[in-house]
Amino acid sequence: MTEVIVIGGGLAGCEAACQAAQRGCHVTLYEMRPAQMTPAHQSARLAELVCSNSLGSNLVDRAPGLLKEELRRLGSRVLTCADATAVPAGGALAVDRDAFAQCVTERIEGHPGIALVREEVLAIPEGCPVVVATGPLTSAPLSAAIAALTGAEHLSFFDAMAPIVASDSVDMQVAFRASRYGRGSDASPSDEEGDYLNCPMTRAEYEHFVQELLGAESNPLRGFEREDARFFEACLPVEEIARRGPMALAFGPLKPVGLRDPRTGRRPFAVVQLRQDNLAATLYNLVGFQTNLKWGEQERVFRLIPGLGHAEFVRYGQMHRNTFLCSPTLLRPTLQFRGRDDLFFAGQITGTEGYMGSVASGLVAGLNAGRLACGEAALAFPVATMIGALCHYVSSAKSEGFQPMKPNFGLLPPLESAIGQKRERYHAYASRALAGIDRLVEELSLLPGPRQGT
Repeated sequence: MTEVIVIGGGLAGCEAACQAAQRGCHVTLYEMRPAQMTPAHQSARLAELVCSNSLGSNLVDRAPGLLKEELRRLGSRVLTCADATAVPAGGALAVDRDAFAQCVTERIEGHPGIALVREEVLAIPEGCPVVVATGPLTSAPLSAAIAALTGAEHLSFFDAMAPIVASDSVDMQVAFRASRYGRGSDASPSDEEGDYLNCPMTRAEYEHFVQELLGAESNPLRGFEREDARFFEACLPVEEIARRGPMALAFGPLKPVGLRDPRTGRRPFAVVQLRQDNLAATLYNLVGFQTNLKWGEQERVFRLIPGLGHAEFVRYGQMHRNTFLCSPTLLRPTLQFRGRDDLFFAGQITGTEGYMGSVASGLVAGLNAGRLACGEAALAFPVATMIGALCHYVSSAKSEGFQPMKPNFGLLPPLESAIGQKRERYHAYASRALAGIDRLVEELSLLPGPRQGT
């Protein structure tokens, strides 16, 4: 059997291992936890979600939803686990983070073609195809090895995670259950109730909250971090958003559009939404409340939110330093390293941002590592697909000021005929992309996965 090595047991690494094994390769998957933990992980489970438990929209006319549908049709193993452990989240796919990680771990441990080795890798192996999917929290020794190989410095940014509270500590005399515009998921408690807990704010309550948030004390950045304190725009700490202006939160994560307080029949001035975090519905996370506040300050300030006056915090928000490659100077659209054909990179270290972006790059890298091991040429996905567009972006964007990118329709090439209505245009993008994926499935003789729509 041909050999493939995958380094990193996150979303990208697990998907890459499954894809290479699916092609008949013997895969050795290295994961350094639990012997060597990261600043953000809390367990030894594979594919542990360290930030939000939401994987983004499930609607095919949304870019994240299109990416999921492409992955489903390509037979993504990680996404299968996500679908199996889904919790109510309106039109989005959110998971019970513990059940999801356990599902992925069991799938990897039980796969006859994958050997899981709990050991830190200090240098990049040679002699067979290798996928480096160590993520934004790559260990210092391997980071040094990658820097020595690439001859380039890592770029860096700061990522943050939101706090989680016990659901029975939320005052439901104040909070109410609803989804925006009534868009509940199939797993909703009831069609009338919706998937989110909503804490409504009056203007006075909102202004007081913002004032206290701006005056709260944050955790200090360490020496080397102060010199490079850049935040990733899609994961800004809530206090950083508030510093952009008094109404920044009201037009951001606290926007009340699509919601009405059933007690007043009116739209609140602002709303803090809580999203279910586990299947038992005992834990909820504060949507958009990534933060670097000190833990005591989080309790003090966030308990000013109506309905959270006696909230029990089971996990506080945290911030950690993420690193990623300057991929346009280093990678091809196949995710091969330009200086070594049998070396692939996948996951957030490449700049494919978000959970599903990581899964997508893991699928591409694992598929191509398996193809290379079997004597086949690596495959570049069509740029009219969301997977191909992401890989094209990280391999061809301007290197100066390069930043990670989440899936979005702006990455796709224009349609042959202009369509004025955005919704119709997005449907056309999706139809074209999925037709390309279906052709790819047929050409590669892949087993077709489930389909949710066009």
